Amino acid sequence: MRREGVALVVSAPSGAGKTTLIRRLLGEFSTFSYSVSCTTRRPRAGEIDGKDYSFLSREEFEHRKAEGFFAEWAEVYGNLYGTPLEPVWGMLRQGSDMLFDIDVQGAAQIKLSLDGAAVFVFVLPPSMEELERRLRGRGQDDETVIQRRLESARREMTEAGWYDALIVNDTLERAYDALRSVYLSATLAPARNPGLRACLSA
Repeated sequence: MRREGVALVVSAPSGAGKTTLIRRLLGEFSTFSYSVSCTTRRPRAGEIDGKDYSFLSREEFEHRKAEGFFAEWAEVYGNLYGTPLEPVWGMLRQGSDMLFDIDVQGAAQIKLSLDGAAVFVFVLPPSMEELERRLRGRGQDDETVIQRRLESARREMTEAGWYDALIVNDTLERAYDALRSVYLSATLAPARNPGLRACLSA
């Protein structure tokens, strides 16, 4: 019996290991689909409108935003990015799962726009000391950027309490097992399995 899709929303401070966990989940499960996002930035070489992104003028993006067109949106380095709401609903109804790798602000928007259809996971570092060690170990940022990332992490972590699951990424295996369990549990929820609910009431 076909189930409805899961919208899995994963957030974490920079350096907590979210990207590694997500890549592993996508590598194991082929059930995830993607919605083409909209952006106001210019296309890069090789990018195709409607495939990589839907490229919009800022005026058109703002118009759609005002009409509630987006499940979530954000401004990054002066450009607007957004996930169209209706395609997400369509994929979920067809049984496709959706994965959102977004910050706390975007997750809060999805909590409103998807109205209970999403599961929210926040990945935590073992400690702020370990997070700082990881950020410095990457060798990508200067001291100003590192301090800004640490401050942002503290701010994001104070809002993590409303998420459905908190996963401490102390070891990759343990953290991945937890993320995998959250996802699989979500696929078994009665609300996403109307066919099974019908059997129970028969």
